[in-house]
Amino acid sequence: IIVVDEIYDEFLTLYTEGVAQLKAGNPFDVETTLAPLSSQAAAEEVREKIRQAVIHGAIATEVGARVPSQGAFVQPTILTNLTPENPAYYWEFFGPVSMILRAKDEPDAIDIANDSPFGLGGSVFTEDTKHGAEVAKRISSGMVFVNRPAFSNANLPFGGIKRSGYGRELIGLGIKEFINHKLIYVTDSKTKA
Repeated sequence: IIVVDEIYDEFLTLYTEGVAQLKAGNPFDVETTLAPLSSQAAAEEVREKIRQAVIHGAIATEVGARVPSQGAFVQPTILTNLTPENPAYYWEFFGPVSMILRAKDEPDAIDIANDSPFGLGGSVFTEDTKHGAEVAKRISSGMVFVNRPAFSNANLPFGGIKRSGYGRELIGLGIKEFINHKLIYVTDSKTKA
C-alpha cells in the first residue's frame, strides 16, 4: 500500500484499527474474517519473510487479537520503514501482511508502484475519479481499479504483466489464451502471388 506523505500517519492509524478488527477462526464460520493459510509450511514461509524484512530494516507491528496457535495462522502484521534496499520491498507476502510505503507525493507514489517486478493488479483511491483514471493509466499493472480493491469478475479480463503473468483470463479474451491459432499462407506457384 502506497500512501502520500500528507495523509500517511492518519491512514496508518485508521488502517491499523481496521486490521485489528479481523477475527481469526474456521474459514467455514461466517464470522471469520481471517482464515489460516493453506499449510504450516506456507505460514512459516510468511513468518520467515517477516523476519527477513525486519533484519533488513523494516518495522513489523503485529496487530489485533492473538491468532490461534493451532492451525496455519499468521498474526496480522503491518510492515513500515521499507526502502528499496530491503529485499522485502520487492516481495509478495501471501498472508496477512501489509506493507505500507510512504510516498512524497503523487509522482513518487507512481514511481514506487512501477518499481516492482510484479504487475497483477492495483488500486487508486481518490476523490477525483477522472484524475484517478489518469493516474491508473500511468501504473504498470495488468489491472488497476479506481476507488475499490482489485477483484475478479467473469465479465472482466483478469491478468497481469511483468512477473505476474502474461495474457488474460475470463471473458472472450480468456478463451483465446487456450486456442492454438494457425496461419496457413498459400502462394500460387504459377504467379508467385
